[in-house]
Amino acid sequence: MSQQYHLIGLMSGTSGDGLDIAYCKFTKSAEWKFEILESETIPFPEKLEKELFNSHLMSSLELNVLDVGFGKWMGEVTKTFVSKHQLEVQAIASHGHTVFHQPQKGLSLQIGNGWAMHVASGLPVINDFRMLDVQLGGQGAPLVPIGDKLLFRDFDYCINLGGIANISMEEGDQMKAFDICPFNLLLNHYAKTLNMPYDKGGNIARSGKIASEILRKLNAHPYYNIKGAKSLGREDLDGFFEILESDDAVDTKDKLRTIIAHTVQQIKLVIPISKGKILLTGGGAFNTFFVEELKNELGTEILIPESDPDLINFKEAMIFAFLGVLRLRNENNCLASVTGASNDSCGGMIFGLV
Repeated sequence: MSQQYHLIGLMSGTSGDGLDIAYCKFTKSAEWKFEILESETIPFPEKLEKELFNSHLMSSLELNVLDVGFGKWMGEVTKTFVSKHQLEVQAIASHGHTVFHQPQKGLSLQIGNGWAMHVASGLPVINDFRMLDVQLGGQGAPLVPIGDKLLFRDFDYCINLGGIANISMEEGDQMKAFDICPFNLLLNHYAKTLNMPYDKGGNIARSGKIASEILRKLNAHPYYNIKGAKSLGREDLDGFFEILESDDAVDTKDKLRTIIAHTVQQIKLVIPISKGKILLTGGGAFNTFFVEELKNELGTEILIPESDPDLINFKEAMIFAFLGVLRLRNENNCLASVTGASNDSCGGMIFGLV
């Protein structure tokens, strides 16, 4: 007998371009199946966007005020979304906005207050998915691999191209996943210096040339020497920007081209077998130039099929809804083989009755 769940997933990624909302149906029979029934990206109001971008620089009081205000805002826009589409929703599962990610200090902080969201939306809320794993000695990230394992069995590799590029794959009977390298956090930064929110289709990068010395230094970054479970936060980007700014003679379009080359090379390095099928999602999947370069580098034995735009845009929000389902079922939603924790766990705090 199959069981069905209807949850909303919320994702505020490190790129900071808005809130992804996905209303999803999950069906459990022999295997899990999902449908993204309604979805939308809500741009952040200008003031909120600036506050989120600078949240890591705030005082404790300012950050707590933002935590509550952001939770209230997410609750309000979700309530509007539910009303507009006349949805029946069991709960909201929210990733929150990452301010600090320093698992080596036992810390990973995502803001977006659960009680404020619950009251503003009128719905139960599940959030704070990372902290239990961090206390168990894990990275608290990535969290998506449990969804990749149970919902995307047809793919050998799942690569998400957001602010940070990350990968999930199965090795033997265990899932392995980690952050590969910074991606849109670097690309969008340089696009904004040209008064563009992002490099549409990678067209500016396409017109540039690879800065070979900068590429060499990027590939030699200490992060790539870390073995096993590892993850990147916004605060880890300074070293990458220092390298990209190390030569004043390098034009912005050449920096964009070099970032593309760096990402392509790092992805090739982490794929253990040069054949299989890759699912590309996240905003970077729309970067036509990047995808062309990746296909050229990986060769014809690696298949990268075109994905549905809704899946590209809302996969992470959908998977957070799925993490919420697993939390409601008291089933593990965080894998120790991925994060390096002492054991698998079922993370997430519940606000309001479900």
